[in-house]
Amino acid sequence: MEQLQSFAPLILMFLVVYLFMIRPQMKKSKQEKQFAADLKRGDRVITKSGLHGKILDLNDDGTCVIETGAGKMKFERSALSMDLSKKLNEPEKK
Repeated sequence: MEQLQSFAPLILMFLVVYLFMIRPQMKKSKQEKQFAADLKRGDRVITKSGLHGKILDLNDDGTCVIETGAGKMKFERSALSMDLSKKLNEPEKK
């Protein structure tokens, strides 16, 4: 019983780290993978570096071609920002 009490703070600390750090990160990672899988031609997106554009083509190798003001560019799907792209496509609230 005494040994269990000495390990209780370690167990509690691991539980807190899991609930507040590991689990939310896993959830966000799953959402980003789903976002990349749900992309389709014509979607307006923003890259993580801030480049705005519209998807012209989605390739099987995990890349996509984006039309921007500067022309057509090829990006990895993982370079697209889920959060910024969702804000861009939300209808404006009045």
